Amino acid sequence: QVQLVESGGGLVQAGDSLRLSCRVSGRTLSGHTMAWFRQAPGNEREFVAGIGWNAGTTFYTDSLKVKERFTISYDTAEKMVYLQADALAPEDTADYYCAASRSYGSRRVEEYRYWGQGTQVTVSS
Repeated sequence: QVQLVESGGGLVQAGDSLRLSCRVSGRTLSGHTMAWFRQAPGNEREFVAGIGWNAGTTFYTDSLKVKERFTISYDTAEKMVYLQADALAPEDTADYYCAASRSYGSRRVEEYRYWGQGTQVTVSS
C-alpha cells in the first residue's frame, strides 16, 4: 500500500505561484511513477505532470499553457513530490491530486492505483 497526502493549495490571485506538496508513505516506490492530476468542477480529471521515482525523469501534459508554467520534482529521501505552479490563471482552478502508478510514463487516470485526497487551488482574476 502507498499513502499519499497533498498540501499547499489555497486561494491565490492571477499571476501568483504555489508549490503543492505530496507526502508519500507506505511501501517502497521503486519502479513507480508519481504524478499530479487536476480536476476542475464539471470536468474530467486530467494529467498535469509525472516523474519516475528511480531516475527522476519528468514528463508533462502536451498542453503548452500548462507545461510552460508547472514543474514537478521530488525528494526521495523525504519521500515528497512537489508541483511548482507559476503564473497561475483562473483556468488553473481545480482540485489537484497526487497519484502513483507502476506504469512508467502513463498519463491515464485508470493506470494510477494510489491517490491522495486532493488539495484545492482557487485562482481569482
